[in-house]
Parts: sequence; C-alpha cells; structure tokens
Amino acid sequence: MSSKKPTESPQDTQQPNGFSRRTFIQGVGVGSGAAGALLTPSEAEAALGDVVGPGAVSMTLKINGRNHTLEAEPRVTLLDALRNRLDMTGAKKVCDRATCGACTVMVDGEAVYACTMLAIEAQGREIRTIEGLSANDPVPRSFVKNDAQQCGFCTPGFVMACQSFLEHNPNPSQADVEAGLSGNICRCGTYVGVRMAALDAAKEVKGERRGY
Repeated sequence: MSSKKPTESPQDTQQPNGFSRRTFIQGVGVGSGAAGALLTPSEAEAALGDVVGPGAVSMTLKINGRNHTLEAEPRVTLLDALRNRLDMTGAKKVCDRATCGACTVMVDGEAVYACTMLAIEAQGREIRTIEGLSANDPVPRSFVKNDAQQCGFCTPGFVMACQSFLEHNPNPSQADVEAGLSGNICRCGTYVGVRMAALDAAKEVKGERRGY
C-alpha cells in the first residue's frame, strides 16, 4: 500500500526564507505584547491619555435649565441617560444608529442625535429636550394645528429638529424646511403636515397669523 502524506494547509506552508504565515502572525503577536510590557505604568497612562471608567462615574447634565447629577458608565449615551437614568422619555430610541432622528435633542442650540453622543460628553453644555417645551409654544402648537403627526412616535424628534432649525433660520422657504428637517424620518409619511407646521411656526414667531 502506498502511504499518502497529509495535505498541508496554506497557513503551514513554509516560505523559501523559512517562515510560514502562521509563525509570522505568532511572531507579530508576541512582539506586540513584549513591546507593551516594556512600558512603565506612567508611560502607559500617558499613551492612553485621561481614562475614565469603565465603572459608573458621577456626571452633571444641564437639561432645560436645570442641573441633574447622575451615576453612569462613560459608555452610556445621552439618549440612554435621559430615558433610563433621568426618566425623560420624550426622545425616542428607535434606530439607535443616527438614522431616523427620533432621538433628536438640542445641545448648545444645535439639533443632535442623542443616540450618538455620550452623556459624559454633554457635561457643561446646554441640553434641551421636548420636556422643556410648552404645548403653547409656537412649534408644538403648530404641529397640533397642522395635524403633523400620526402615530406620534417620531414627533418629539421632529419638534426639536424644527425648534433648532427655526432658531437658526426664522424666515425659511419650503425648500429650506425640507432641507433643514431632512435628517428626521416619519414612517407614517406626515411630511406635508410637518413642513406646514414649520412654516406656520415661523410666521407665528414673527407675530403673523396664517389664513385658511
């Protein structure tokens, strides 16, 4: 009987210089570990910079004009801090990847996706949420007046995006509104009502009233 040699895998195939792919990868891993082991604790700390966590740390967030102190891990997003730590559930957690805009809040006057900002990053900044607006404020009232919601799940994000947009552009055209609110998605398709609400709120802010 003829004996067969075991088939060699590509990883074990020796190169002309005597090294295989496997031994090369192993060598890189050992070398990297050795280099790391040569660093002193102070050098390692300097290389990493200021490290916080991974356990919960104390942080203070200024939300709607009031300071809120909470304990949270540095990895916690602003959205999760609002909803799970501070019971401010107006901002909705939907896509959790900066796509739908349902979690929109305002930070220093700018509309941001709360699911993409860490709570610890928002310290020392002015945060505004839907809870900070009154039902009698121009934007929320215009949303009701123009029937700019259906299921209502995306509405808080749209309201905050609209609020920020109008504060930066108080005299918008319809094209401006469409572009300014393009970062928010309504699965019910109430875009016509949302755009009318934005234009109506802009006129109300200027003391005008729209006739129908």
